[in-house]
This record gives sequence, structure tokens and C-alpha cells, in this order.
Amino acid sequence: MIHTIKQGETLTQISRDYRTPLPEIISANSTINPNLIYPGQNIVIPGFPDPNTIPFQIDVSLTNRHLKLLRNGGLQKEYPIAVGKMLHNTPIGKFIIINKAPNPGGPFGTMWMSLSKQHYGIHGTNDPSSIGQAVSRGCIRMYNQDVEELANIIPIGTLVSIHP
Repeated sequence: MIHTIKQGETLTQISRDYRTPLPEIISANSTINPNLIYPGQNIVIPGFPDPNTIPFQIDVSLTNRHLKLLRNGGLQKEYPIAVGKMLHNTPIGKFIIINKAPNPGGPFGTMWMSLSKQHYGIHGTNDPSSIGQAVSRGCIRMYNQDVEELANIIPIGTLVSIHP
């Protein structure tokens, strides 16, 4: 997949965000100088499909506190969510799902799906009354049955757009 470098990003942080070893990223981008990257530059992240080849997309509205599953641009399903609280805002931007982990335990409920931003994901909850609230540490929280359903539908590499 192609990642467009944003202001302030480093290859080390990009490596952490995608959980891809830095040497693999450097190797996949032999024409770039790893010591001189700039915003707007495109780099290859090996091991992930091009999100444009996946029929699914996830659209997250922080204000409305809902997650929409789109298939080929059309609404397939909408889910209620919880989002980050003040001082722990949910990140805004475009990310991909980079892995899935069933039964992560604790406050993460029955499913964890990592976003391509270190420490953030879409997950279940051990506190269903929190759905609809701004209470998380920046993650997107869903009812367990909803996050399990979503995880069974979408593949790794699915684009996740998060906006206000």
C-alpha cells in the first residue's frame, strides 16, 4: 500500500504505526533517501493491500458517534460507538486496519482491530453503557457483538476515515 507522508512524520514512527520493521520499509523504497523525507512524499508500506482494491470502507463521525460500514461506496450498516474523551481525542485522518486480535481482554471487550496509528484501534468493551459517550483514551469503542460482526466482514487493509 502507499502511504503519503504527513507533516512531522518520521520513518521510525511510520514503522511503528504500521507495525512494519523499518528495514522492510527502507528496502521497499530503494529510491528514497531515508534521511530526507518530506510531506506529500509517497512511500510503499509492504505487506498491506491497496485499500482501493477493497470494497469496504469505514467512516467514523466523532460528533455523531457512529461508525458506518460502506461497501462499494454505499451504506451497508451503521453502528453506535464511543470515542475519545477530552485530553484523549480520537485521531482524525485516514488509516487502515492493520491487524485483528480476538479476546484481547479487559476494557477492550471481545475484539481488537489496530489502526495504522500506534496505540489506537476499534474494539469492543466491558462497559456497554459507555457506547454513545466520549469516554475512551482515543480508541473507537463498540458493542462486542457489533465489533465482532464488523471484524468478520472487513479484511486487513480496510480504509478507516475518521472525521469530526
